[in-house]
Amino acid sequence: MSEKLIRAALLGNPNVGKSTVFNALTGMKQHTGNWAGKTVGSAEGKFTVGEYTVLLTDLPGIYSLRCHSPEEEVSRDHIESGKTDVTVCVCDALSLERNLLLVRQAAEICDRVIICVNLIDEAEKKGVKVDSARLSEMTGCPVVLTAARQKVGLSELKSAIVREFEGKTGSPEEKNEFPHPSDIVRECVHTAGDPTSRDRRIDSILTGKYTAIPVMLLLLAGVFWLTLVGSGYLSGALGGLLDIAQVALRSFLAPRLPTALTSLLCDGLFATVFRVVAVMLPPMAIFFPFFTLLEDLGYLPRVAFNLDRCFKGCGSCGKQSLTMLMGLGCNAAGVTGCRIIDSPRERLIAIITNSFIPCNGRLPLIIAALGCLGLSKGGSVIGMLFLLILSVAVTLGVSKLLSVTLLRGEPSSFTLELPPYRAPQVGKVIVRSVFDRTLFVLGRAVSAAAPAGILIWLAVNISVGTKSIFAHLTDLLDPVGRLAGMDGVLMLAFILALPAAELMLPLAITGISAGGLNLDEISDVPAAFAAAGWSGVTVVCVIIFMMFHFPCATTLMTTKKETGSIRWTLVSAVLPTLIGYLLCVAINLFSRLFIA
Repeated sequence: MSEKLIRAALLGNPNVGKSTVFNALTGMKQHTGNWAGKTVGSAEGKFTVGEYTVLLTDLPGIYSLRCHSPEEEVSRDHIESGKTDVTVCVCDALSLERNLLLVRQAAEICDRVIICVNLIDEAEKKGVKVDSARLSEMTGCPVVLTAARQKVGLSELKSAIVREFEGKTGSPEEKNEFPHPSDIVRECVHTAGDPTSRDRRIDSILTGKYTAIPVMLLLLAGVFWLTLVGSGYLSGALGGLLDIAQVALRSFLAPRLPTALTSLLCDGLFATVFRVVAVMLPPMAIFFPFFTLLEDLGYLPRVAFNLDRCFKGCGSCGKQSLTMLMGLGCNAAGVTGCRIIDSPRERLIAIITNSFIPCNGRLPLIIAALGCLGLSKGGSVIGMLFLLILSVAVTLGVSKLLSVTLLRGEPSSFTLELPPYRAPQVGKVIVRSVFDRTLFVLGRAVSAAAPAGILIWLAVNISVGTKSIFAHLTDLLDPVGRLAGMDGVLMLAFILALPAAELMLPLAITGISAGGLNLDEISDVPAAFAAAGWSGVTVVCVIIFMMFHFPCATTLMTTKKETGSIRWTLVSAVLPTLIGYLLCVAINLFSRLFIA
């Protein structure tokens, strides 16, 4: 007996919960977030209903089938291709009138359309009730009420997909005239009071003219303070455990393997992986859950709203502020997220400048390096805030430079939707931040650290002439590094960290072994910097160059894919590196002239 297949698609405006519905139906883990633009490519999953297998496609959010941006075109082309048997239009119960405009367009094209009114739990809390029977009668489409996060209405939605597939015949031309959305809402949505009054009161503070920026800085300061305090305790405990593991590994391998191989595995492979975990895991384990909570709450698009005027003033698109926030999680994701920008010119500006914001791989290293300056916790928080403000300022400055040189043009207008505030699902947020962000980033860093550690060990222990390969390389790079307040070891560490920026500090610390230092006595990053003789100026230059240098290999490959151009990929690599290097040279020269 052949498989009975139904091809269904989820269509809807941004931020109506499509990906949440998709995950709930298919059991997959498509990333969701309480802000527009999180889904920029389609995802596919399956589920079964009786004898049917439903192949479900989650399409990017779209306001209209008459669209221009690449991710909107993905949705339009899929719907217009005729490859979908059933189109499920996901709507927000609190924004039904606006959502029904897209439903109306879909109903003109598609044979089988189901209206899924999602987020009914939030609507009911705000005194909003949707009459599903009347809505179905007026639109001529089956209506299912759901609360996907609570798994409410999902079985009814599955059954509706099968019923619509089996029972619907005819063509779109035979359908009744779709009423005006405002008439539908007037009859089908019943409201007690003003459902948006609470959100407006909160927004008067979080997006207020005089309060928005101070509140944003206070929130970030709170997150960084908790990260710094918490990571201090975690680093000590983790470092002790890893020290014990390294001693045990050496004791186990020494009697069984040649001395050189034991050293390769312990001092090369394990030591580098050890330092990646010790440096990165504590701050990531604390910062990411708090960042994800702000995302789930709906605060991140408010940050984008607050920065919108700045980006438009620089000749770019306000949506760039959203892609910049995506880059704070991962620059590769931020580059992909630039698909939400309609203008090709503005999209290129956003792609090229995305790496000026430190990603989740660089943030833990920057936090660790700040600890080498001997600052108090409060001083480190202020330093981290200053660095983020600097990264935004440089992003704006370079965007302005590009908009008047290589990418001239006027800024376009756009609509930025502020989602409703939602109580975060703390348990799910923690699980998602740990598995989707912390462990994912850490796993990527560890997989790159293992071969890099082996290469460094080989370079240190294989000689050419009177010096090791490592010494030859660092001597070659030393003049370049010294001019910028660093040295050859640090410059080589930056180059070897191209596969993953997370490797930079661990590789630099491993490289100290070329000087004959006993790394077993170095307990943390500040101790390593002190042992290597690196000064406070060196630390500052390392931090600045860590903020502004070429993106990781994954981001560069993503840039090539999104732009289709080697030229713009090179620009996105050279521009931040040049700016970071010149800033370090200026800091070094200033310190020599006025501080030494």
